[in-house]
Amino acid sequence: MADWAVTRKLWEKWIANNLGTSGEPLKAALLINYDPAAPSRLTSCIAEQEGTNFKSVELRSFLKFIKQNNLQNEFFFIGSSQYLVTSIHEHWFCARCINTSRPAGEGVIVMQIAAYLLVAMYEGSIGSATRAMVAVEQFVWQLSRRIH
Repeated sequence: MADWAVTRKLWEKWIANNLGTSGEPLKAALLINYDPAAPSRLTSCIAEQEGTNFKSVELRSFLKFIKQNNLQNEFFFIGSSQYLVTSIHEHWFCARCINTSRPAGEGVIVMQIAAYLLVAMYEGSIGSATRAMVAVEQFVWQLSRRIH
């Protein structure tokens, strides 16, 4: 596992380059401490977040959804937004918000990286999802280099 100081430095640099309101690929991101092999008494907590203001308790149902690993059969919530999984891959999945008021829509990419869940939120459709995925992969690549 990467040293927390290194992870935080990578996070801050990544956020500065990828999150914002005009032309940036992400509207918000969360880095959640998450280890499915850890004892159940050790709860997940938000390590970092930008563009959101969630409390750990607001993410309980989302983390329960992740632990159940029934991605293709259920909806999940992050805060008040309800999502439907649209694409599942080995260590990550994509979902679209089904109760958004934004005309172009909203989506989320959730990826497990070592003992973290990275939750990247974006606005828009296919082009926006592609740009968001590139941003997520950049962070994963940088963090993976530090872990291994």
